[in-house]
Amino acid sequence: MLDNVKIAYHSQIEYGLAHAALRLPKFFRVEADIAAKSRQFLQLVDLADTADLLAASLPYGKRRKLELARALATEASLLLLDEPAAGLNTQETAELARTIRMIRDEFKVTILLIEHDMRMVMNLCERIIAMNFGQTIAVGTPAELKSNPRVIEAYLGKPKTAAA
Repeated sequence: MLDNVKIAYHSQIEYGLAHAALRLPKFFRVEADIAAKSRQFLQLVDLADTADLLAASLPYGKRRKLELARALATEASLLLLDEPAAGLNTQETAELARTIRMIRDEFKVTILLIEHDMRMVMNLCERIIAMNFGQTIAVGTPAELKSNPRVIEAYLGKPKTAAA
């Protein structure tokens, strides 16, 4: 797994081909720094104890956390998360939401979240754009969208009326 995070530093490597081929001191210094930073990101998402395992051996929820660690290592100012909770159980989703919130708050990263788990969206997002069949139906805070009739209809279905 450590290599999965280290690869995010590929574009930031500060040594040349000669340093790598001849195994000059700068190569070892930079590689050690990249490995240390990568381990810190794994620690941040609670995966430090699995750094030496193959990513394929991890449960699905931990793979999602590994993806977040790798994304953070790119030092991007915007993270696009496309349905990160897909396939996760309730506990894994809650844990992932806590990790995303921590990343947002600690790293001051803007996060664009595309997600169908409305509980996660409502608990995590500050502003929401609700869409139905590709059309924007509402924009606002979670509190505003919870009471929006168009959002309620689109996501919960039309309210049943009592039979007369």
